Amino acid sequence: MTIYQVFTRLFGNDKAVCIPNGTKQQNGCGLMQDFTAKALEHIRALGCTHIWYTGIIEHASKTDYSAIGIPADNPDVVKGEAGSPYAIRDYYDVDPDLAKDPSKRIHEFERLVERTHKAGLKVIIDFVPNHVARQYHSDAKPKGVRDLGEDDDTTLPSSPDNNFYYLPEPLCLDNILQGSTYQEIPAKATGNDRFTSMPSKDDWYETVKLNYGPNTYHKMLDILMYWASKGIDGFRCDMAEMVPVEFWEWALPQVKERFPNIIFIAEVYGRENYRRYINEVGFNLLYDKSGVYDILRGVMNGSCSARNLSWNWQFLSEIQDNMLNFLENHDEQRLSSAAFAQSASRAWGAVAYAMLFNTASWMLYAGQEVGEDASESDDCRTSIFNWCHPSGLEHLGKFIHGGTPLPEKEGDILARYRRLGTLARTPLFRTGGVWDLCYCNQDTPGFDLDHCTAFMRYNGTEAMIVLCNFGPGVVSTDL
Repeated sequence: MTIYQVFTRLFGNDKAVCIPNGTKQQNGCGLMQDFTAKALEHIRALGCTHIWYTGIIEHASKTDYSAIGIPADNPDVVKGEAGSPYAIRDYYDVDPDLAKDPSKRIHEFERLVERTHKAGLKVIIDFVPNHVARQYHSDAKPKGVRDLGEDDDTTLPSSPDNNFYYLPEPLCLDNILQGSTYQEIPAKATGNDRFTSMPSKDDWYETVKLNYGPNTYHKMLDILMYWASKGIDGFRCDMAEMVPVEFWEWALPQVKERFPNIIFIAEVYGRENYRRYINEVGFNLLYDKSGVYDILRGVMNGSCSARNLSWNWQFLSEIQDNMLNFLENHDEQRLSSAAFAQSASRAWGAVAYAMLFNTASWMLYAGQEVGEDASESDDCRTSIFNWCHPSGLEHLGKFIHGGTPLPEKEGDILARYRRLGTLARTPLFRTGGVWDLCYCNQDTPGFDLDHCTAFMRYNGTEAMIVLCNFGPGVVSTDL
């Protein structure tokens, strides 16, 4: 698979400004309808097979949609101006900000799925099983479904029948802001496993932790079945390790029995868990952040040797096919940013390795294909909390929807991603064998094993040698 992750509210935004902490009216918001046939063809031309539409499910927000039964959340428990897509407010609904007509948001999502499939692409959405928004309330749940927490006994800190964990005192947000008007009595445990009534600003304070007893098991399975019935092709499961592995072992087989072609992608960081999540639980793909991502970033910033790539290959062994390689996603700093590679031109060795080394899947983040550098942000990440309009996505939107040629630099980057994407989809790289060539080139002149790597891809009729240089200088070698 080649997955195109796109934060849905950023794509297609036609505002030409990005005011720090600006409002939706000032900075704009992309819509599901912006994924036109032209936009989807652009994504396919990158060699992509799947689109991960990030932020589809309704989340905590300061936007008031009271006219359609969705009032704004208390701003004290909304992170940023736009709200986090991982603070789910209604598991059965679509974010109204993404719809041209918010009252028809579910219909517009269903049409988005249809358009995506018509373009020859498959649809992935988030499943956020560990935590929900503080003011979680489903107005769109099917008849007969009870809300999370609706039947909890709040006098019990923890109960198999409760959906949340409760603390014996009111929630206090004094560590985050003074004079809060938000009241929560008793306090619920915070999403990042903080069992305190006084979370800090660095906590996931806008979320509450789910308690996985039998009641929660069945509620979460029902949510998976609901979205799978909408015709989607897969789930990216947020922070999968923070949920009891027994839940996954129980739920995934049931979903796959009813929807045999659906895939599950796990955000997993503990390498010691890889094989269990694949072989016993049944996840199709796992993030290889602790392997390929961390090593490539370390090689590029000088904190580790490229020799570790060979070690990672050996460690993964028979589970190569179940890995998902990436150099960007919504959690990470932009590849071309000042905090990472400084420019797209310094990252081609890493990109080529992540895309071509083995039969792992590959994911890129919208804007990466034109060198988006998050220059509008302080932390070199494209914000998932605020209304923003990154310059790279602005160029990309004008190119896709208006036919405006990309600036030369962005155009060159896009052309190279397309070439690599085409190469990655050839039979040689999709299914061919791989062999690391570093061990047989220990003493090859000019081949610096700390800053370069080489490998061969082969099948019964052809072979190709790929040399990746992670350093800033030119490499000349008799490899």
